[in-house]
Amino acid sequence: MTALGSGIDIFLHPGEWYFGDEHTRIRTLLGSCVAVTLWHPGYKVGGMCHFMLPGKHHPRTELNARYGTDALALLVREMHRHGGRPGDYEAKLFGGSSMFGLGPAANSVADRNICMAEDLVRIHGLKVVARSLGGSVYRQLVFDLGQGDVWMRLGEPSAHDRCLASGASA
Repeated sequence: MTALGSGIDIFLHPGEWYFGDEHTRIRTLLGSCVAVTLWHPGYKVGGMCHFMLPGKHHPRTELNARYGTDALALLVREMHRHGGRPGDYEAKLFGGSSMFGLGPAANSVADRNICMAEDLVRIHGLKVVARSLGGSVYRQLVFDLGQGDVWMRLGEPSAHDRCLASGASA
């Protein structure tokens, strides 16, 4: 966490989440992981989770944000503490890239993470207003809770992806 002139800057690592107010900016870097952002435009509160694995952690232990079901449950719990209904929050989904030149593959972790995120926002009744999912490049995100904006920078394709795109074999 870094103090800004008017608030704090949080960097999320895989398996972390954060919920804050309008004086917060949350950043992360995604590959096959997925980030879900939630933001309430009236209350100017929201959060982000960065999950690595689809599914949920063992049911007899605390929620673990490395798993999609648990990560969103943690955000939704905070959302209820801060007010509003799930449908009042704007959700944005990012990530799920097939990294390291593996190409898209049915049932890959990245693909399952995307499906998990889509299922979870539907189950929780969240309104998805933006998506950037799949592909084969990393994503850098910055989420400004004061405005609800998420800025995204896409990484460069790998040498393997450039060879495939040009028809050459790698």
